[in-house]
Amino acid sequence: MTEPMIRLDHVSKRYPGARTFAVEDLSLDIEAGETVIFVGPSGCGKTTTMRLVNRLIEPTDGKIFVNGEDVGTVDADELRRHIGYVIQQIGLFPHLSVAANIGVVPRALGWPKQRIAERVEELLTLVGLDPDTFRRRYPKQLSGGQQQRVGVARALAADPPVLLMDEPFGAIDPITRDRLHDEFVALQANIRKTVVIVTHDITEAVKLGDRIAIFAEGGRLAQFDTPARILAEPADEFVASFVGSGAAVRGLSLRLVGELPLAPDSGAPGRASVRVDQSLLDALDTMLHAHTEVAVVRDGDRVVGELDWATVLRTPPGGQS
Repeated sequence: MTEPMIRLDHVSKRYPGARTFAVEDLSLDIEAGETVIFVGPSGCGKTTTMRLVNRLIEPTDGKIFVNGEDVGTVDADELRRHIGYVIQQIGLFPHLSVAANIGVVPRALGWPKQRIAERVEELLTLVGLDPDTFRRRYPKQLSGGQQQRVGVARALAADPPVLLMDEPFGAIDPITRDRLHDEFVALQANIRKTVVIVTHDITEAVKLGDRIAIFAEGGRLAQFDTPARILAEPADEFVASFVGSGAAVRGLSLRLVGELPLAPDSGAPGRASVRVDQSLLDALDTMLHAHTEVAVVRDGDRVVGELDWATVLRTPPGGQS
């Protein structure tokens, strides 16, 4: 059995003078290549837990291991050079160009200039920014979404095995945020880093996470499981309340159109068009925006059947059949 990439072993954090724990007796394992989302109400310890991993703060009790190594025995600056970190405010250096921002950690590690230049070009291409267009620009010349992509590129610059992201999409407008979500999912499928994301948004957690850790007040871990299991089987009343009444609809993001039995194609005009590889949530959204209750379903250019929104809404949440 392989070691988890991140292990928290009975970790607690209590700040001096505080009556309660910020994080209390937390144990969890995060596997290599997994995207785990920390989610919960304000003050529940999710950001504190992330900051404990890269030693921006130190635990009161317990141990944290990254790639099998006790982080408490490693120089903190050296540890952080091998963990990518993305924050909501992005934190780009305004006086440095995009290329210089991305190259900060490689320069600190002593990489030669040519290797850094090649890495900058590779990463800008990876996050969907044309290197010739963007490498010489400064942060103030970028949109919020472009700045966020540069922030991700900078975090990946030294090819760290672990990427920590603290509310990375929180300050971006909803349309750009949805697009960046899709781009992140595609990027992670390519790079397969171990990613931890802090968010307060359960819908974002469901879309992005392989597993979700839901924190309750006092830094208590309420549930740590797959999105489908959390939506379908919340561990307690707190989790059920936090997930909310929209759980059934959010669960539709976990199932694909092609998983449902389809009606024969009626050939009727005025229908929306969806694909077999779309989520049921996206299909429902398409039908609602088209003001039609029926969609024709395509597999590439081939029509394979018809789907109505009543069938979608009757589908159980969480991937159950």
